[in-house]
Amino acid sequence: MKHYPLLSVMIFFYLNIHGQKPCEISVNVTDSLGKYKATKDYLLYEKIFNGKSSFIFASLVVADGTPALNLQFIEKSMEFIKAKCFDKNSKIYLQLLNGKIVTLLHVDKDNCPNMLRDDNGYNNRILTGYFLFKKDGYDDLKSSSISLMRIKFSTETEDYILKKELKSELNGTIYEPENYFNNYLHCIE
Repeated sequence: MKHYPLLSVMIFFYLNIHGQKPCEISVNVTDSLGKYKATKDYLLYEKIFNGKSSFIFASLVVADGTPALNLQFIEKSMEFIKAKCFDKNSKIYLQLLNGKIVTLLHVDKDNCPNMLRDDNGYNNRILTGYFLFKKDGYDDLKSSSISLMRIKFSTETEDYILKKELKSELNGTIYEPENYFNNYLHCIE
């Protein structure tokens, strides 16, 4: 009977440690300019409808000790695609299931994608931006899932509902966008 509290504590720590996903690092560089580490791209959002496709990929990066979120927004269509840009006022708002809202700030650099036409006649736009974590929300992201992601572009704001489980039509892989930070934020600590 005396061993039950100890066993309970051991099980609790085991579940916390093994509840996180293993890290898949795509870049890990140390050179004369500093250190840079990035996780593999992860699909947070996918919409394929009526010949148009939208994807949002994320990776977590740490550059010289500063953690950030690298967000890549990809659109593909046979029709013209309106440009979405990031500027110094761009932000990402993450609404957590515990009711809190975490804000990530875009690095102070304007970024607009060019339109590229592929061999099949599709127009493509790829927008990439780096967003910094604020200290007050970092711990909240490790402990609560995300229900909504709001992206403030330079001229508009769009909301994206993140699913608990997403089976990609692009590659058939199953993702857990709602728990992305819970599962992978430890990879850049």
